[in-house]
Amino acid sequence: VQLQASGGGLVQAGESLRLSCVVSGRTFSAMAWFRQAPGKEQEFVAGARGSSTIRYTDSVRGRFTISRDNAKNTVYLQMNSLKPEDTAVYYCAASRSNLIFSSLSQAANYDYWGQGTQVTVSS
Repeated sequence: VQLQASGGGLVQAGESLRLSCVVSGRTFSAMAWFRQAPGKEQEFVAGARGSSTIRYTDSVRGRFTISRDNAKNTVYLQMNSLKPEDTAVYYCAASRSNLIFSSLSQAANYDYWGQGTQVTVSS
């Protein structure tokens, strides 16, 4: 199993980016995005089990959207209205378990991780 994240870059505040995570090897019901800023702990950003159970951390709700293309075995994170505090390395993750809503945000529940993609938002 491999998760390949891409789409990061340097943008100005208020702009948008779309991250992609291509999964090879098998399909997963639950997938998520986490991020880690310099000097900070890893933080949950968004997670989805299927297309109906979706969770966001409060700081991104209304600006970020997680989605999936099952035909391409790819999960996306559309990030709009980016802020400097969104600057971080973003990681996609996949779980072998059918996670419930409350479990989507816990990193320990994910079995596979991508390599990370850097997002930098300038003010």
